[in-house]
Amino acid sequence: MNAQAERRQRGGEVGVRALEAWTGLQEHCRAVEPLHLRQLFADDPKRGERLALEAAGLYLDYSKNRITDETLRLLLRLAEQRGLPARIEAMFRGEHINVSERRAVLHTALRAPKNERVVTDGTDVVPEVQAVLERMARFAEQVRSGQWLGHTGKRIRNVISIGIGGSDLGPVMAYEALRFYGERTMTFRFVSNVDGTDFIEATRDLAPDETLFIICSKTFKTLETLTNAHAARDWSLRTLRDERAVARHFVAVSTNAEGVAQFGIDTANMFEFWDWVGGRYSMDSAIGLSTMIAIGPQQFRDMLAGFHAMDQHFRTAPLAQNMPAIMGLLAVWNSNFLGASTVAVLPYEQYLKRFPAYLQQLTMESNGKHVTGGGERVDYDTGPIYWGEPGTNGQHSFYQLIHQGTRLIPCDFIGFCQTLNPLGPQHDLLIANVFAQSEALAFGKSEQEVKAEGTPDWLVPHRICEGNRPSNTILAERLTPATLGTLVALYEHSVFTQGVMWDIDSFDQWGVELGKQLAARTAPELESVAEPKLAHDSSTNALIRRYRRLKGTGAGARA
Repeated sequence: MNAQAERRQRGGEVGVRALEAWTGLQEHCRAVEPLHLRQLFADDPKRGERLALEAAGLYLDYSKNRITDETLRLLLRLAEQRGLPARIEAMFRGEHINVSERRAVLHTALRAPKNERVVTDGTDVVPEVQAVLERMARFAEQVRSGQWLGHTGKRIRNVISIGIGGSDLGPVMAYEALRFYGERTMTFRFVSNVDGTDFIEATRDLAPDETLFIICSKTFKTLETLTNAHAARDWSLRTLRDERAVARHFVAVSTNAEGVAQFGIDTANMFEFWDWVGGRYSMDSAIGLSTMIAIGPQQFRDMLAGFHAMDQHFRTAPLAQNMPAIMGLLAVWNSNFLGASTVAVLPYEQYLKRFPAYLQQLTMESNGKHVTGGGERVDYDTGPIYWGEPGTNGQHSFYQLIHQGTRLIPCDFIGFCQTLNPLGPQHDLLIANVFAQSEALAFGKSEQEVKAEGTPDWLVPHRICEGNRPSNTILAERLTPATLGTLVALYEHSVFTQGVMWDIDSFDQWGVELGKQLAARTAPELESVAEPKLAHDSSTNALIRRYRRLKGTGAGARA
């Protein structure tokens, strides 16, 4: 039995749970659990104004969380005991805080202004970042203006970005979020799924001689991305019939110049990024090339400025006024002390329809860890499940469970005071729902209120909404490229804050690798003409045999 297990057996705590602030929060939680938000607001008429923050163009109302001033004091004490200020500074200074991969974590350098210095391993990385941005800008302008011509002399009208994970979710989300600012004479599509349907539907109505593919793969070895890239190459050459066409219809975002050249892409059209950029933090790197082509280099720079504004706030603001830190600490409170296992992200903005999906990777790939940075098994929950849909659609779908279900689901509401598309009373009604939903979750409807409406006694229990359901509300003036950058950075740094509190490495993803390794082993067994010798478990062996027996007998195979 190791020392950690022995301490648990004796009833002692280890690591994070041994901290005075953590044990204080556990004791304090027993005092908070009976409190209702109705009473907290009644006792403090200024609560809604007092428990709010403004930073980098965002306004955060966190007053509808089940917290008191003592809760905040203890959470901030926990942050101090976990060394959050020093950890923030270590990240910005380029120290190797990704301990399992022995790397710096410098996505913040991707949006640093030209005059800043960000040094890691003795090298100032800002000039390299700016050089890639300049190359991206030149290329984007060539494509947008029609100067970049395809192999047959036609201008590019379609751009398809091929990637997966962070090489896809960020660009897709950013394109949809900033579609209002996009180049409407061009078509932008994204392929990530190795399911052939994704590629077929993306290219079905496009002409190869007018289509540019951006292949996004840091190593240029990612199985799904390379499989789709070769499908794109075959699709193009069936029409263009000249290997030289690849250089005019394909560019790469990668670090593997040799692999890019072997594919047929001119390495002059390879846009680099670095091992200190994690995939889920890369939408503002060269991975965002499709975004830059869509919205233009200046708008892309505006997005980077939004990122940087929140970076500077996170780095310099005291913890008590630090928006990402407060959001991260509240997430820890809701998860580890109030028992919430999920967080619903609810943007009341149709352009942000892919934002919850983007956050799923950012949050769960970052903090879905069961060991500390030192390799010890944790004995507390980490990484709540993030999910959501745009409002008002979600209200007619899953809000019922949030209001009256048996699970506590904290919510992040996101709204904008100005719409990009004015249309009658729609926007006022949209934002009225933001405020109404957070109010209903907090205060509910009591038995007395239901009875006062003349509800029959038999129906009363069905109409009671207990309330006391926590939420944050984030407001901004309007959705712009800068606002999007600020909003993404807010969640990036909130995720980092949570990881520091849990003593985990938020920047590796070893769990993802296992599935990739097993898939690489299994794929040849599915493709083999000869019956393979299988050495999996009995379930996997049976599934492989069934698939091999049936895969050639369907309508698709006969077509």
